[in-house]
Amino acid sequence: MFRKKESSPPPRLIIGLGNPGEAYARTRHNVGFDAIDVLSEKNGIKLKMNRRFRAIIGEGRMGTEMVLLVKPQTYMNLSGESVLSLVKYYKIPPTQIVVMYDDVALPLGAIRVRERGSAGGQKGMVNIIARLGTNEFTRIRMGVGEKPEHWNLADYVLSSFTKNERETMDAAIIRAADAASMLLTEGTLATMNIFNQRTS
Repeated sequence: MFRKKESSPPPRLIIGLGNPGEAYARTRHNVGFDAIDVLSEKNGIKLKMNRRFRAIIGEGRMGTEMVLLVKPQTYMNLSGESVLSLVKYYKIPPTQIVVMYDDVALPLGAIRVRERGSAGGQKGMVNIIARLGTNEFTRIRMGVGEKPEHWNLADYVLSSFTKNERETMDAAIIRAADAASMLLTEGTLATMNIFNQRTS
């Protein structure tokens, strides 16, 4: 991990939400993990388990920025525990945090970047906001499609995509990773102007 120096600026914290374990891989609830994997590959940042912070973490550079890529391993509903431990250790202000996660309120494949806001019922975000005591951090919401009427919400977000949905979602995950990269160089407003308008 980065050496914590009082004189050094804290790293940017880019978090993707999901559930650990093969049973949850590639489900709707794990698109945040998938976006971190894309960032890891694109930037040559190796991910590895860190038990101190209960997360899979990659440290490195994206452009000129020092970053931590994070996949909390506390399960979705307790994501804030892992995030808070990193924030406290590195003294990371909310303005340095980006969280990527699934959103059933958005159409499949849609991307929305926001500077702040409520959790919108997403359990991982609920816990992060509660643990940090603020919602003043940037988030990238990835639409996984509205829950069908006959489905239980928990079952739906833990379900896999159909083949056609997967193709759409894979493209959206790459766009979400691109949005995270742009946030570091161009800021939130410019990123919102580009990615909140795009549907493909």
